[in-house]
Amino acid sequence: MMPTASSLGLIACHHCSTVWRHAVEGERCLRCGGSLHRRKPDSIRRTWALLLAAIVLYLPANLLPVMQTRSLFGLQEDTILSGILFFVTSGEYALAAIIFIASFLVPLFKLLAIGLMLILVQVRSDWGLEERSRLYRIVELIGRWSMLDVFVVAVLSGLVQIQGFAQITPGFGVSAFGLVVVLTMLASQSFDPRLAWDAAGPTNRQSSA
Repeated sequence: MMPTASSLGLIACHHCSTVWRHAVEGERCLRCGGSLHRRKPDSIRRTWALLLAAIVLYLPANLLPVMQTRSLFGLQEDTILSGILFFVTSGEYALAAIIFIASFLVPLFKLLAIGLMLILVQVRSDWGLEERSRLYRIVELIGRWSMLDVFVVAVLSGLVQIQGFAQITPGFGVSAFGLVVVLTMLASQSFDPRLAWDAAGPTNRQSSA
């Protein structure tokens, strides 16, 4: 059986990544002062709480207006989906695809991926351990890139402020969307992927090595 860091008495600091030999659970890291833990404390419950909050906000983020435009012609409210449809009908298929992937598919993928990893850990499944580790790294990598709509609305709100003619303000949808992105990023950071290998047991760790 391939030895693990835990079996060798090694603990890595979650704050500065320094590895300590024969450290005691809960004592302070001599480099940064953070608490040492073999696994992230209360990882599953914290991740579930953040993930469920993100799921609750996912629908209003996509259905409520992300941008309100006031002009001489009245008030126009745009959601993420209406923006995608606008670019499709305008023939801007590349822009529509970018917004659809970054603002709709990527957050949905992160929600499903984190939920899947949590469920598999809780049922102590040994299915696809290496693939799940790669999936976790992908979720962490793409975490911040779904902020496209938030950046666009922020830029437009700063540039288009012509009093008496046109004024753009953010809608509640963009706040909900930003919270979804932040919550999923925090959820991925709270989740400890090593729990998958712990739940699988030493026999499966040996066969997967």
